[in-house]
Amino acid sequence: MDISVSIRKLTQLFIVLFLALSGGLVYWQVVVADSVSSNPHNNRKCLFQNAAIRGRIFDRNGILLADSKPDSTSGCGYTRHYYDPSLAGLIGYYVPGYEVRGIEKQYDDYLSGRVGSTVLSNTVNKVLHQSPVGNDLYLTIDDRIQKIVDQHFDDPVNVDNHAVYKTDRGSVIVSDPHTGEVLAMVSRPGYDPNKMVQTLSSGKADHLDYYNQMSDPVNQNLLERPLQSVYPPGSIYKTVTLLAGLNSGSTTLNEQFDQTHAIGPVAFKKSDGVPSNVGPSGNNLQWVGDQNRDFTQNAYTLHLPVSTAYGFAHSDNVIYGTIGVKTGAQKWLDLNKQFYVDQTIPFDLPVEKSKVQTGDQPLSDYDLANDAFGQGLDLVTPFQMTLFDNAVANNGNLMRPTLVMAITDHDKNALQTNSPTSLSSPVSAQTATDVRQAMYGVTFCGSGLVEGAQFGASPWGIIAKTGTAQVSNDLKTPAHSWLFTQAPYSVNNPSALPALTIVAMKENGGEGGSQDGPMITAMYNDIFTNVDTYKNLKAPGVAAPTYCCKAQLLQRGPGC
Repeated sequence: MDISVSIRKLTQLFIVLFLALSGGLVYWQVVVADSVSSNPHNNRKCLFQNAAIRGRIFDRNGILLADSKPDSTSGCGYTRHYYDPSLAGLIGYYVPGYEVRGIEKQYDDYLSGRVGSTVLSNTVNKVLHQSPVGNDLYLTIDDRIQKIVDQHFDDPVNVDNHAVYKTDRGSVIVSDPHTGEVLAMVSRPGYDPNKMVQTLSSGKADHLDYYNQMSDPVNQNLLERPLQSVYPPGSIYKTVTLLAGLNSGSTTLNEQFDQTHAIGPVAFKKSDGVPSNVGPSGNNLQWVGDQNRDFTQNAYTLHLPVSTAYGFAHSDNVIYGTIGVKTGAQKWLDLNKQFYVDQTIPFDLPVEKSKVQTGDQPLSDYDLANDAFGQGLDLVTPFQMTLFDNAVANNGNLMRPTLVMAITDHDKNALQTNSPTSLSSPVSAQTATDVRQAMYGVTFCGSGLVEGAQFGASPWGIIAKTGTAQVSNDLKTPAHSWLFTQAPYSVNNPSALPALTIVAMKENGGEGGSQDGPMITAMYNDIFTNVDTYKNLKAPGVAAPTYCCKAQLLQRGPGC
């Protein structure tokens, strides 16, 4: 017997077994490691020695918003830390083995290093039982503006439980309309992501009280309201109707209306004591609202004609129901679709679809008239209204909304850069210019002058559309409070485009101007005064005191 042959065979067997063992280790520790760690039956979510050092998240100026810190008490060796809790709904939180939210979820592959230039090195790291390193994200958020918005959300208002009500729920979105970049986004009520990480990392059932409290379906603290909640928009949707009417040629800012004037199937008829609405009457539509609740009632009583611009400034439901029907369902719906209503908005986070009709059912004149002034079937997200606002402020050019500005490796080498991109031009520059002029009429001459709105306290020429959205037929539940704004705006130089837009909504806060006006005025004042990005902006001049009467936006006053 040749012993060398036996030794050779035994050696070959050991080599084969070693290769099989090595292959098995590579398969389980590298190839399918992520699926193993995410398996619900696996109680060891990660190993201390090869837990991923998750990528960092920065704002647009390099201010650190989130990173991973070594933690000997954590089963994975690292815990996530967040530096601005007001961004919790937007950034989300990350704890291995639990549901991931926000940017942490949407960009998990980059942050964990599963995609990007770190993939190869991380594969080696796993084999060597070294921690994989994730890629970094740079957001369009300006944390200076974010903190200003978060602070002023809680500014006191004059609560009278009649027109204005106490509320701590709502949304604010600040955008650069010329790039589409989101500069700040606040959702209230929110939550503390660091406390959420601590709670979930403990893994103990009796430590989950905070998580359970935040998950309560009543308060919905985990809900990112600007993106995921839909509401009736109320009168801010008159802006959409004005856009559709002007852009299609169905109306002009100077078109005249009076109490006996009828266009198409809509007639103005008074019926006191009935909530504002439009209802069918034979082959026509009959205005069955209590017109004493409309700002233009005095003009109607005096049989004075008022214009489209007047109706916008004073938020007249009758005029905008009429303009909607005159524009026609198809043109009105087409305008909505060009702004991604009932479609998926291209954005870095999922956005709930807004709707203005039931399924594909055609809009009747009845539904169209109600939709046209912001009630009826309208249900929209605050983010949807930002798209309308940005296009108006950018002369009709709608930019792709953006949250993630860049993705880099840990050494700041760019993997992906998102440049401003135009989606479309859904309305003409002239239409956008006319709408900005009409918005100036709101704050200088119309519904923006309600008690407590404070727009006049700002030197920055804030223009707006107010909205007070009815949420129940019995009128017992306070309305949602909306404001759709831009600044700065100069009535003396209307071609100069506003630098920022702010859309705000407070749930069940009552009158939109009185509830949201003080905080938005303070936000613009603080941003333009204290954020050096805007240090070269100059406060625009105001119109002459006789402007409102000369523009026929008031019936009485100086110059009327």
